Amino acid sequence: ECFGLSWAQQLKNKDIPEGGSKAVCLVTPQPGEDRTFLMHNCVKRMADAMLDLIVPSTRDTIVTRTVDADDVPLGDELIFLGPDENITPTDLDWIVARAAARGYTMPSAFMSSKPRAGINHKEYGVTSEGVAVFLGEALRAIGIKPTEEPWTIKLTGGPDGDVAGNMLKILHRDYGQMVRVVGLADGTACAEDPEGIPMEELLRLFEGSLPLADLKASMLSGQGKLTLADTPAGVAARNTMHNRVVADAFVPAGGRPATMNASNCEDFLLSDGKTPSARVIVEGANLFLTPEARLSLFEKAGLPIVKDSSANKCGVICSSMEIRASMCVSDEEFVALKTEYVEQVLGLLRQMAQLEAKQLFAEAARDVTTPLPALSERISFAILRVSDALSTLMDSYAQDKQLWPLVSAQLPPALATSAHAPKLPERLPWEYQKSVIVKSLASRLVYREGLSFIEAMPDARLPSFSLAYLEEEQRVARLADAVAASGHSYAPEVEALLLQGGVRVAAEKAAGTMR
Repeated sequence: ECFGLSWAQQLKNKDIPEGGSKAVCLVTPQPGEDRTFLMHNCVKRMADAMLDLIVPSTRDTIVTRTVDADDVPLGDELIFLGPDENITPTDLDWIVARAAARGYTMPSAFMSSKPRAGINHKEYGVTSEGVAVFLGEALRAIGIKPTEEPWTIKLTGGPDGDVAGNMLKILHRDYGQMVRVVGLADGTACAEDPEGIPMEELLRLFEGSLPLADLKASMLSGQGKLTLADTPAGVAARNTMHNRVVADAFVPAGGRPATMNASNCEDFLLSDGKTPSARVIVEGANLFLTPEARLSLFEKAGLPIVKDSSANKCGVICSSMEIRASMCVSDEEFVALKTEYVEQVLGLLRQMAQLEAKQLFAEAARDVTTPLPALSERISFAILRVSDALSTLMDSYAQDKQLWPLVSAQLPPALATSAHAPKLPERLPWEYQKSVIVKSLASRLVYREGLSFIEAMPDARLPSFSLAYLEEEQRVARLADAVAASGHSYAPEVEALLLQGGVRVAAEKAAGTMR
């Protein structure tokens, strides 16, 4: 499971300057030992062990600092943690306080999703916002206009869960009466209703952090039913809901890894063995489907599946946005601008999900023989490849104030244009700034120019072209601004053409000159 999560994380690393991996801590309780105490004590010990590697008293002998080709130190390795299963707000506050007590220079930046001076994922539904964007694009790709015509969805994950609960809230917000939730399952029960499980009842459970077992079955239609997972038959019904219920879309937003695998994925097909019980799957939860299951469903039924590393990537992007704020301002300063900052982060998350979703389905339309998960991985590989090429060149750059606008552009305006703005270049470590520049450029290059262009470029040419693209992007932007300000009737059209194709043409010319 840890390996699978790490692989998904590596594919998401294209969108964040930090990079990232995964860790799982296994604990064996002794007879009579309190499991809850042991679990949270384990969290503390694991965090302490990480601090052993980076606090000033020990880091010189334990952590290898990053160096350039001539062994010149480039700066300390920065480590950030993010919570997942079984980590509570109390744990988060303890970890940050512990980092401060042990002398870590940026204790608030040591942990994300902090309840007060951070962006709690469940409270703001950050992961679900991205899943919803991919779902909307997926529906449009299969011919459904989700805001204009009725459609149906089934989900795994309870109304009290992070991704599933917030998905219900977003579905109601974005689609109102057009969407019907015809199936839902969590650890306690499953509910099915072809007329749609009443949204007001699902939202009541969500707001009250209640499991599906607390659903008022009387509110279902005559064809609906609630089945508790408190008997073998109830467990079997719960475990097969995602296969049995027919819907336009399926969003696995909770459940165990490999629930759908090579040995059972055909159960997702209807009796004809060819038609899937949902026309599209958008993976809100990590690892619900194995790679073999995804490929089999594509080969047998042509089923479009949006892979987890794309669909739910906004959780890690949000953590990144929180970490960079924690490095730039104090907890109290963040709390003062939190409302505006969070609103802008949510907008950026939807925007970043939209960029990838549109490219994913555009590439799929051009190549109908390649399954979506493979295209998703290729997009990640392309961005990471450009990032690596540009990083090699950026390592030779000293901190330059002229490059700060490229970093500032990647910060929400609530921070970038705040009273703290003059101090931000000094507060944000230069290594981090370089990574922000590299990752943001790499994603823009791939999303703007497409997979075929990047994949066809030889490794030897990629670094010089990427650098030229970075430089020409700024020059073309200035030209476009000048054209827009000219007042000529043709200015909007010329500005659009410059921004659409001018950077690539200019970069190719400049890169050719470099050679």
